This record gives sequence, structure tokens and C-alpha cells, in this order.
Amino acid sequence: MQQAESLWSASAVEAAVGDPLQESMSADVVVVGGGFTGLSTALHLARQGVSVIVLEAQEIGHGGSGRNVGLANAGLWMEPDQMASKLGEGPGERLYHELAQAPDLVFSLIEQHQIACEPVRNGTLHLAHSGMGERELQRRWRQLNARGAPVTLLDRAQTRKRTGAEGYQAALFDPRAGTIQPLAYARGLARAAQEAGAIIATQTPVTALDRQAPSGWLLHTPSGTVAAAQVVLATNAYSGPLYPSLVQSFVPINFFQYASEPLSETQLARILPGREGTWDTRSIMNAFRLDQQGRFILGSMGDLLPADRLADWADNWITRSYPELGRLSWQHRWVGQIAFSQDHLPHFHELASGLYSCMGYSGRGIGPGTWMGRALAQYLCTGDTTVMPLPVTQPSRVPLRDLQAAFYEVAARTAHRFPRLS
Repeated sequence: MQQAESLWSASAVEAAVGDPLQESMSADVVVVGGGFTGLSTALHLARQGVSVIVLEAQEIGHGGSGRNVGLANAGLWMEPDQMASKLGEGPGERLYHELAQAPDLVFSLIEQHQIACEPVRNGTLHLAHSGMGERELQRRWRQLNARGAPVTLLDRAQTRKRTGAEGYQAALFDPRAGTIQPLAYARGLARAAQEAGAIIATQTPVTALDRQAPSGWLLHTPSGTVAAAQVVLATNAYSGPLYPSLVQSFVPINFFQYASEPLSETQLARILPGREGTWDTRSIMNAFRLDQQGRFILGSMGDLLPADRLADWADNWITRSYPELGRLSWQHRWVGQIAFSQDHLPHFHELASGLYSCMGYSGRGIGPGTWMGRALAQYLCTGDTTVMPLPVTQPSRVPLRDLQAAFYEVAARTAHRFPRLS
């Protein structure tokens, strides 16, 4: 029977971290949001002796950080040449080369802090579903290869062997990347930050944010206030009314996932024998992978409603891609939100003196979020903007934001109702 609880929540070995705020407090820095960016910021600040408090409205990893596919990729969703075109050659190349190292940081933190998050660094496969998709992968391969990335372009037969799946024409293999249990990783970062001296307050929504004279901020919560010289709003796609211009600076996109019961050894024999994570070139992207217990995890863009139609879509996808599997028993289903920026780049905002935000990863939160959190911690400690791989900006309103979000949702529902048209 399908459950609304995510697989990640049901299977996380790392214990939940944090308790509700009980009294008014103060700190050098307050981080609002307990996802990858906020927790990485808190961890790296605490390591440098900075007093830091994380305020999370729900539980650690409640948002997209605990609901995503779990692909720790190198770089961003967009092509490297586009990054250089949008930011300028120098800044664009710097951002590419820094984020290319993001999986190194993720897996080193996992090892250093012994985070029990099922880390598998066997690379990822970007799959071409059509001739146009294959040309896109060829273009990406040329750009990555020119920058020294150790990526490999696989033909149809090689792709079939590496995935076991029908219907893909090519794949781009990136050995720098890997997979993790994302909620467990977020909880592990929170534990590490707490052990370094950070205070983690969960079930503590920030209801108001006031400027204090002559400098600093006062954050109001239902159980007390927190005063700080600097504040980081690390709420990404789950930004609410606390700072309205942030909400208007991205398009929220839903991404749902289904997870099966653990498969048999016979079933697993031909499915992703290298245990890579995958995603494809469809406009309404699909992603699939296995977890450590051999569960098949299949996801795509869109909300969970109507759930029965999506279950039919998942069944049909399995029938087309892995006909030998037969009908799987889907045990878990869940949905999260992506902050899709207009230019497909993350943004580092200085909203006001001492008030910052870094957001808009467009579906690439694990590596870039962890990396940006570390860079942001360095910036807060030094005031040196050169440590940030992004320029300092102000949030800009996305034109027709709500209409764009509705368009993506309608497109997703159409693709899942008529999958052969997507």
C-alpha cells in the first residue's frame, strides 16, 4: 500500500536533531532553514568559533533537502558554456570549477563526521531519451571534456548495459558524482554542526524579522526572540512571507517520487549494476536509482495529485523500461519543491546590511548547497566577497511567476497522462 511518508524519512539511520526554542537567545549569526545550505553554513561557522543558531520551522530536512532524489552531482543543471555566457567568462568558469568539486566536499564531510547516509560514489548517468537528447549530451561532453572533466559518453549498447533499461539512446557518465540518502545527510550535517557548537532549534518558525539599531537583527518566534548581528535566510523553495521578495525570485516546481519494496536478487541483477544515479533529458525530467536495500526509486516533475494516475504512470514506465520486472509494489510516495531560478543559476543576495540569502539551485541542491554554505560562512567571517563564487545581487521578481509554475504543473500532468508524447 502506498504511503505519503517518504522513503527517506522511513529509512534514515541518522537520528533527528534539534528541539524547539525554549527561551530568548542571541548569537553572532542566525540561520533560518535547516537544509543543506543553512546547515553547511552553520557547521562551517561553528568550526571557526562563531556562535550560530539554526531556526527550522519544521524538522531538519523537512523541505527539498530531505525530499530530493539524492544525486550528489558536480556542477549545475545548466551547461558550462551557458554559465560563462550568463556570468561572463571569468566568473562563469570560476563557478563551474568550484562546483565541479562540490561532491568532494559532500563525501569528505560524510566521511569526516561518519554520517550514515548510504553514500555511494559510483558516478551518475545522464540519459538521452531521444536523438535531440543525444545531441545535448554530445554537446555537454564536449564542453566538460574541454574543461578537463573525466566524463565519458556512452552509446546505446553501453547505456543499455549500464542501466538495464530499454529506450535510452546514449548516456553521459560522470564519475565525480554519486548518491546519498538526502534526509540522513541533512540530519548528519545538523549533528556535526551541533557537535561543533551550533544550536539547532526545530519546530521554531520565524514569524517576524526586525532591524535593530545600531546594527543587527531581531527574529521573533512563537517561543521567544533571537538577536544576531547577521542573518542567513536559507529557505530556498520553502521561503514564505518572512521576506516576500525572495518568494517572487524563483519558480516553484514540484518533484514527486515513488519507491518500491526491496527487489529480489534476480530482479536486481540487471538494474544499474554499478549503482549509479540517473536522470534523463526529457523536458519533464525523470530520475531513477536504487537505494542500499535494493528499492527502486522513480521520480519525475509534478505534484502527487492525482496519485492514482501517477501510480499508473509509474507502472507503465516500469513496463516499458524494465519489462522483465513485472509489476512492482510501490511502498512510498512523496513530493518536494525545487526553487527554479529564471536564469538557472543560484543567487547570493545581500538583502540588507547583515541579511543574506543563497538560493535557487534549480534541482542541484546537494553539492552546490553544501559548497555555497561553506563559502557563505567564509564570507560572514571575513567580509571578503571574493570568497563567494557568485556576485552579490538583489532578488529580482520572476515575470508571471505563478503562471509559469502552473504551466510546469500542467505540462507534467500531461506528460504523465500521455507518456509517449513526452
